Amino acid sequence: MIEIGAIVWGVRDLQRAIAFWSEALNYKLRREPDVDFAILIPKEGAGIQLSLNAAVTSSKPKRHHIDLFTSEQEKEVTRLLNLGATRVDWRYEPEADYVVLADPDGNTFCVVQVSS
Repeated sequence: MIEIGAIVWGVRDLQRAIAFWSEALNYKLRREPDVDFAILIPKEGAGIQLSLNAAVTSSKPKRHHIDLFTSEQEKEVTRLLNLGATRVDWRYEPEADYVVLADPDGNTFCVVQVSS
C-alpha cells in the first residue's frame, strides 16, 4: 500500500505562508523552519503534512491546488479571505460546489461544499 505523506507547496514568502496555512488548516509547525522550508502538521489528530518550500525559482504559481472540503462553505470562504486569501476570477459551471481562492502567494485552491 502507498499513501500520500505530504504535499509540497511552493511559496515565495515562507513566514507569510506559515501564518496563512497554519490558520487556514488549523495546523502547526512540526519543528522550527529552515530558511526556505517548513513542515506543517495538524494541531490535533491525523492529517496530511503540508511542506512549504520557499526555494522556488519561478514567481508564477505552479499548476497544483488543494481542495478543502467543508460543510460550511460560505463561512470558510469568508474566514480564508480574512486571513489573506483572494477570490480568483473563475468561470464556474452551473451547480458548481466549489469556490476558487488564491493564497497570499497566488497559489490557487478550492473550497468545496460537502454534505454534512
